[in-house]
Amino acid sequence: MPSTLPLPKYHQIYLVLREQLHEGHFAQGLPPEMALSKEFGAGRVTVRRALEQLAAEGLIVRQAGRGTHPAPSKATAKAADAGRGRAVKAKGMTGLLENIVSMSLRTSVKVLELRVVSASDAVADALQIAPGSKVQKAVRRRSSKLGPVSHITTYVPEELTRGFGRKDLLRMPILRLIEESGVEMGRAHQTVSARQADAAVAAELGVAVGTALLAVRRLVFDSQDRPVQWLHGLYRPDRYEYQMDISQVGSIDARISVKENLSE
Repeated sequence: MPSTLPLPKYHQIYLVLREQLHEGHFAQGLPPEMALSKEFGAGRVTVRRALEQLAAEGLIVRQAGRGTHPAPSKATAKAADAGRGRAVKAKGMTGLLENIVSMSLRTSVKVLELRVVSASDAVADALQIAPGSKVQKAVRRRSSKLGPVSHITTYVPEELTRGFGRKDLLRMPILRLIEESGVEMGRAHQTVSARQADAAVAAELGVAVGTALLAVRRLVFDSQDRPVQWLHGLYRPDRYEYQMDISQVGSIDARISVKENLSE
């Protein structure tokens, strides 16, 4: 990880692991300290300090002889997210979703992973399904004319994905494919933050490990207010923009754009 970043190395490792835990990684447990040391290019003492911070925050449980595992999930954010989402007018969110689809059609896509998996606690909480239920996990990289733009992971209940596969993901955004299956889109709840690139994401986006990326989490609901897609997106900030116009009376017009040439 770059030594020129202002954050101590242990804190960089802590931030990456914390984000991966929130995304439902490590369902079978975290890698051993030695493996994490190799991945992050850091000493075991540095890795151990990051793990100790995660444990102190109640995000992981460390047990001698049994390894390190994510702490049991607390399904408290779901109700809060639903309450906040009801305050957002569906019409405005539909406009943003249409913008997202339009942007996707202007980029090329590479499907890195597509398989049916058992929903982790985090995925199940978001999609309001039972833990272990089958979901389609898709990992894709989108690129503009300038190169890689985003690394996107999506989870969709399996029953909504039985009509499409890898070839379909190459020709059309997942939201459009879900609509084609008969789902009427409703609203979306989205959070934009930041995250440092881990080794796998850095390789796909052509950046150094530890590079700051825009991190987007988006939970999409149908017109009956049922979750139909949970998305984790990591974007290069030099090639992706999120814009918002907020009026004096509180209405919001949000849109995203991708740089396609150096003059933009």
